[in-house]
Amino acid sequence: MGLNAWRSLAKDVELMVEDDGGDPGRLGACIRQLARSCDLLLGPYSTQLMWAAGPAVAETGALLWNHGAAGDDVQAAWPGRVVSVLTPTSRYTAPLLLRLADQVVRAPLWIAEGRGSFGKQVAAGAQKLALMLGLHVERLGAEDVLPSVESPEPWDLLCAGSFKEDVAMVKHARSLAWRPRILCAIAAGVSEFGAAVANPEGVYGIAQWLPGHVTAPVIGPAEADFLAAYSRLSSETPDYTAVQAAAAAVLATHCAELAGSVEPGTLWETAARLDTRTLFGDFRIDPISGVQSKHETVLVRWTPDRLAAAD
Repeated sequence: MGLNAWRSLAKDVELMVEDDGGDPGRLGACIRQLARSCDLLLGPYSTQLMWAAGPAVAETGALLWNHGAAGDDVQAAWPGRVVSVLTPTSRYTAPLLLRLADQVVRAPLWIAEGRGSFGKQVAAGAQKLALMLGLHVERLGAEDVLPSVESPEPWDLLCAGSFKEDVAMVKHARSLAWRPRILCAIAAGVSEFGAAVANPEGVYGIAQWLPGHVTAPVIGPAEADFLAAYSRLSSETPDYTAVQAAAAAVLATHCAELAGSVEPGTLWETAARLDTRTLFGDFRIDPISGVQSKHETVLVRWTPDRLAAAD
């Protein structure tokens, strides 16, 4: 839906979409086909699929705009070939940890990571920053069980796993006699979480974008225009996953216009010099690795009826 909404805002741009079916083996063929047919190439959604896309991009000599994989390692794996739009995993939880560090009474932070590489990287980044901020951290692996807390002393919990893992951990934590003072799950940053967890009020989440949170963009459509176009195709407000895809398209076309070329090397050099803002937020990459260095995540919290920016 994000690409379709962007189509209505960029009628002079012809879009080609290949369905990879979530299959890394199939994705390589899709990337090679698109690289031969397209001037600008947007990547898949998920770190696992990006690991499959990278070698195909390098093989074809193309440049790929990464809007779906946040891992620091995957963002830096193909310098000169991948430009990343998302806040990387090492900085994913920064707004939560800064909030915890500002609490009048500090509490131990339990970090429950998932089985996948994304969760492990988010957990590792959170642990590193938490320790730098002077927070006490207890980290749980994917096979560990959250211990029963039998004391009224405050404690906080961060869940960093797959959507399914986060939902299960949130439900378990809320069933304990002594619940965490602050409960945050990466999965709680998308609207689907509200349907998966009964009464999610009070649960914090991490989002790459939230409506009304970004200062007016320097390039690309205004947020109101994008949301209006999106609403003509869907009755729902887009999650950040749709907006980050649209932002990648904005940035790719803007760099092509600045460069006067779609040659991959020229596009990379142009992107590496760019410091700007789209409706998705700030954009700047490390000019050597291509890792996103300026975009920031948003700390959100569930109200009784919706997801909102944390006060």
